Amino acid sequence: MKSQQDRLREAMKRLALTRDDFAARLGVTRRALDTWLLPDGSKEHRAMPAMAAKVLAELPGARALPAGLRERITPRGKPHLLSVEQFDRAAVEDLLAVAESMEPIARRAKVTRVLEGAVLANLFFEPSTRTRMSFATAFCRLGGSVCDTTGFTFSSMAKGESIEDTSRVIAGYADAIVVRHPDQGSVARFAKGVHVPVINGGDGVGEHPTQALLDLYTIRREFARLGKKVDGAHIAMVGDLKHGRTVHSLIRLLSLFKGLTFTLLAPPSLEMPGDLVAHAEAAGHKVRRAASLKDGLKKVDVLYATRIQKERMSGEALETYPLDFRIDKKRVDALCQKDTIVMHPLPRDGTPGSNDLATDLDNDPRLAIFRQTDAGIPVRMAVFAVLLGVENLVAGSLRDAPWISPPRIGSGDAPFHRLT
Repeated sequence: MKSQQDRLREAMKRLALTRDDFAARLGVTRRALDTWLLPDGSKEHRAMPAMAAKVLAELPGARALPAGLRERITPRGKPHLLSVEQFDRAAVEDLLAVAESMEPIARRAKVTRVLEGAVLANLFFEPSTRTRMSFATAFCRLGGSVCDTTGFTFSSMAKGESIEDTSRVIAGYADAIVVRHPDQGSVARFAKGVHVPVINGGDGVGEHPTQALLDLYTIRREFARLGKKVDGAHIAMVGDLKHGRTVHSLIRLLSLFKGLTFTLLAPPSLEMPGDLVAHAEAAGHKVRRAASLKDGLKKVDVLYATRIQKERMSGEALETYPLDFRIDKKRVDALCQKDTIVMHPLPRDGTPGSNDLATDLDNDPRLAIFRQTDAGIPVRMAVFAVLLGVENLVAGSLRDAPWISPPRIGSGDAPFHRLT
């Protein structure tokens, strides 16, 4: 059995924290931590209290990384991430523990080169800024390099090449492939004939599994700050729930937890697909529909807003989307709790009067959209590390980042959202 001192030192190493920062994560003074780290025979040595030991055991990233995670989340022997249905609760929690161990790198304090020499092919046959750059940044933070292609017009498939031929050719060039495609199921076709890891970056109105993972990661971190748990939470999903692949993946992933309440707020023509509602109910969760924000946002822990998927809708459907689904500060102040977390997968339409998430919430600490986008880096780093089998090499490869980084990224960021 490992000693108290060994457990504490291993946790500090895995989290890449100084003693001061580690003491803060445990919620104790630096002096108390120092006494716990002294040799057992020292007169000033103190045993760690049971409560502190419990906090240490539950601290994300402090425990040893899980073994065999790649095999657990990739069925049939192919290392692809195509759907959140590949996860059970234990596997998703283990993957998020790997993501937590990536935080020092994502926060620009540490550097690793475990994927030096590896190449990522970023194939986006739909427009993308955030997702494409997030995957590329995550791969580069692990030391790899990235080849990008965007748009369908100039691709080989526009010349008549099949998805299967394209996937086999690209697999010969790259060590991992991220694919976004406008047709549901197309990424699964892309992955079918190759053994190089393929990651679904969004397939039409189907799924967006890594977005759901980073959303869950964000919710867990926000709840940890507020002293809440995912089990028993009340999640409101607002907007275009019919075409929004982010909410399709998220409601499936959250269904792995216990006792949740989902409130779904959407116009009749844009409601959540029935099979996803049935899936959540079959998992034992309460699903309720509301016709207005006033009826649906009371006592919610998370308000997850989505944009109108105009590119997947007809003009008639757009005309039936009422402006009273707009999320702004006035409505959030009037209808939500003081600790409700406001999320959005982005992009949002921030123009005045738009029927989306308004910009007047930007300095409100409840708005988590930029903490959410930042979370995409450690989560996607974890996905790459696990699928390529290097997650347990990262801790031993870390070195200090030599450049100067700002303590905060955005001038309107909440005080607790810091890089250092």
